[in-house]
Amino acid sequence: MKLKQMFHRFNERTKSFWNTFRNYTFTQKATSIWKSGKMQSSSRITYDVVWNVILFFLMIGFVAAFFIGGLGAGYFASLVDDEEIRSYADMEKDIYNYEETSKLYFADNIYIGDVNAELYREETSLDEISPTLIQAVVATEDEYFEEHKGIVPKAVFRALFQEVTGASTQSGGSTLTQQLIKNQILTNEVSFERKAKEMLLAMRLERFFEKDEILEAYLNIVPYGRNSSGGNIAGIQTAAQGIFGINADEVNLAQAAYLAGLPQSPSYYTPFKNTGGKKSEEGLEPGLKRMQTVLNRMLDMEYITEEEYEEALNYDIVADFIDKKESPHEEYPLLTTEIQERAKKILIKTLADEDGYTLEDLTEDEDLKAKYSSLAQQALQSNGFKIHSTIDKEIYDAFQEVAKNYEYYGHDTETVVEFPDGDQLLKQYVQAGGILIENSTGRVISFLGSRKYSEEDQLNYATNAKRQIGSTSKPLVVYAPAMELGEVQPGSPLPDFNITIPNPGGKPWSPKNYGGGTHGLVSARQALASSYNIPAAVTYMKIINQDPAQYLEKMGITSLSEGDHHQPSLALGASDFGITVEETVNAYSTFGNNGKFADAYWIEKITTADGEVVYEHEPEPVEVFSPQTTYLTVDMMRDVISRGTAGYLNSQLKHRGIDWAGKTGTSQEYGDAWFIATNPNVTFGTWMGYEYQDSIYAHYKGLSYSQRNIKLWAELINKATDIKPELLAPSENFKTPDAIVSRSYCSTSGLLPSDLCKEAGLIKSDIFNAKFVPTKEDDSLIDGDQVIIDGKPVPAGSETPDEFTMGDGLMFNPDWLKRNNYDNVAMLYPRSEADKWQRIGAPNGSVGSISIENDGKAPGAPGSAKKTGGNLTWDKPSTKDVVGYRVYRAAEPGGDFKLVGNTTDTTFPVGDSHAIYYVKAVDYFGLESTASNEVIIGQASESDSEKKDEEKTEETNANQNEEQRNQDNKDQKKDKDDSNKDNSNNEKKNDKKDKQNRDKENED
Repeated sequence: MKLKQMFHRFNERTKSFWNTFRNYTFTQKATSIWKSGKMQSSSRITYDVVWNVILFFLMIGFVAAFFIGGLGAGYFASLVDDEEIRSYADMEKDIYNYEETSKLYFADNIYIGDVNAELYREETSLDEISPTLIQAVVATEDEYFEEHKGIVPKAVFRALFQEVTGASTQSGGSTLTQQLIKNQILTNEVSFERKAKEMLLAMRLERFFEKDEILEAYLNIVPYGRNSSGGNIAGIQTAAQGIFGINADEVNLAQAAYLAGLPQSPSYYTPFKNTGGKKSEEGLEPGLKRMQTVLNRMLDMEYITEEEYEEALNYDIVADFIDKKESPHEEYPLLTTEIQERAKKILIKTLADEDGYTLEDLTEDEDLKAKYSSLAQQALQSNGFKIHSTIDKEIYDAFQEVAKNYEYYGHDTETVVEFPDGDQLLKQYVQAGGILIENSTGRVISFLGSRKYSEEDQLNYATNAKRQIGSTSKPLVVYAPAMELGEVQPGSPLPDFNITIPNPGGKPWSPKNYGGGTHGLVSARQALASSYNIPAAVTYMKIINQDPAQYLEKMGITSLSEGDHHQPSLALGASDFGITVEETVNAYSTFGNNGKFADAYWIEKITTADGEVVYEHEPEPVEVFSPQTTYLTVDMMRDVISRGTAGYLNSQLKHRGIDWAGKTGTSQEYGDAWFIATNPNVTFGTWMGYEYQDSIYAHYKGLSYSQRNIKLWAELINKATDIKPELLAPSENFKTPDAIVSRSYCSTSGLLPSDLCKEAGLIKSDIFNAKFVPTKEDDSLIDGDQVIIDGKPVPAGSETPDEFTMGDGLMFNPDWLKRNNYDNVAMLYPRSEADKWQRIGAPNGSVGSISIENDGKAPGAPGSAKKTGGNLTWDKPSTKDVVGYRVYRAAEPGGDFKLVGNTTDTTFPVGDSHAIYYVKAVDYFGLESTASNEVIIGQASESDSEKKDEEKTEETNANQNEEQRNQDNKDQKKDKDDSNKDNSNNEKKNDKKDKQNRDKENED
């Protein structure tokens, strides 16, 4: 309704009321008294007083009004002080800049689609829009559109009053012109400054443009929710087509009212879900109520009659909503989203830089961050940029195809998940993510964002899912940093036995290997190849005070907490928030780039529609590890594939001869499976697990969880290598840098081998950083006399009889054991060489050696002495400190027994000579037992015996010692052979047990 018409109607009604009022008898009598002057005379004093008071307050009010008005004007001026005066040309460019949307490209300039592929806009003109639709928009959004000059003052004051008083009921204070300014020139930032600039620019816009021009621009830019495909739409023509399947000039009254109501809250009122298709009946209700509100306003404005109003209310508009249509951009949902988000971040930084702000400024100021986020989004939608990504189309398409057809993900499961409103039992399937990165530049070549993208699961598992990385942490934060700091080298012996590690920052730590097994002293190389946890934990504690977590942050990992820098469990991949696949794989690419980290990037360049470069990526590698440390780590990770936890990989690779080095990983409770590997050109990693943490341990189609992930890795890399062999299958291996040398060392200590180490057969060889080659000689072994007790070598004591000792035996140096806190010698024995280690004596008093105390008692007598073949044999007594036996002989019954020999075994050669024998046991302290039972051999006459004794006494005495010495040597050799045999049997048993455990435990 026109303002002039409204004023005329008000004037006419006022005149009619006044004429009626004058004709009343009371009114005429009061007028007569007033004219006589009596009333004036009697009330003059009161009148003067009242009038003066009224004048006083009027003056105060006018002064206050001018003062407040002046303050308001001054404040308004301060808010818009930095706003430039825009020319007609500038405003025209901004207002009509809604045709060019930015475009996305694969690598090699292959077109993907428009930025915000789900946002569609089709330009139209005012004469192609239904007049009824225009009336519906004006009645809903701006009833004074035809009269105002950009703003409606009373609406502004009403909104200001509501803001000041905190009134719960809000009414809009923005005209169509202001909304156009907000959408096309300013941002959605909520502030008085933005609102003041909006009003100023709205008034200026009204000076330059006709009302029809403003209305047309508004109808082309305003958002209208989603179309039937779930894509976001803007512009009235696009809305009519996307919702009803008709043009904007074809809509009826009900359809016009529905469309006009959408802009207030497009996503809330839209009839379609974000995945396409109609909402539920309940979901449609808000939009239908909004349509009714629009019809009410049209009726109030007299745009429609009561009859038209009722007809529109009863119209079945739901039947007009079109069925779901597939979007042409649904083929690459994760890809387009990721590229757009990366481009937006670049533009946020670019725009902020232009205004003198840093990313740190934006982080500290949420309003500033929101402003530049809105500006960047607006630029993406309207500046017509060409965004060139790094993604190789062929490899990306191949990845999606492999993931779609892969048959070994594992079992679906049901998981109880905690939510704020209570626990829920959710069905889950195994998900997967992966990413392929060029080492030298950080270029993201391809990625697998999800096993399958769905309405319920839209998470990009390659970039946005933070997971526990398990043992993939060991090269990154344990072994490479420890080698860089000179604490270990590949051959360094590390303890792999149950141990409690002091933790200055918290409780003592007792790490365990998966499955609970231990392996004695093992090299760092073996520990990484087999992914033992205990050696990694011990190594990490050596360097924890030097903050090894800083190396992760140097390699682009951004999700560590302050606590992660102090927690020992980071050595095994446990962090407060987890790490994404992208950041973990990106960190590994450091090993493929000679120790230099090149941050992963997705956007190669951004240009204008005319080709002007707005942004172009320039790699800035950061040196993290020396070339020597890098090569040693790579060489150790080669063993992971050749003979370690990723040994299954070789059977799955199609392209052989490529120098891959990698690491598996598993988080606690088997919640995540990882495999990451690097070659001289690229690094590739995959992850498998459930969205909500649950175990993926169970075998599936004959494969363990780790094998299933490795097989997926192999199938993906095989396809990629088929497509780009020159990139993914380099012919050259990792180059050995200067200062890498090969050295021998003693496997007990890692120091230079001593003669005793050589004698023990414990010399090993490995490669070293020349800077950290050992310079000291091993002192872990000493020599000395030993005796054998219960099959184990023990140093001889001062009272131990000499005839039972073995000279020049090997023994662990007590000082060395003490320095390394090795209390239990037996726990040091590596499974692969236990026989060699068990031949080395343990010092008295050490756990693992035999505890020997002098109780002053003689040992028990040998039992069951008898002749077996040509030997005298007997049973060991129960006493545990027996070191040997003495054999006594008498020529005849009742004759004197004389010592004829000694042995450490339970057998002694006697032949078939006629004699009587018994045996006595001798303990560690030289005490002799009582005699065993007598053993009579043969029947000899007294004269014959005497004669033989007289003739051969001298010969017997001469030869006996020589025979005994020979026998002792044989016995000692037999002891060693038996010990070796026992050790071999034990080793076979251990190996069998290990094999059984490996089916139950994590490879890591």
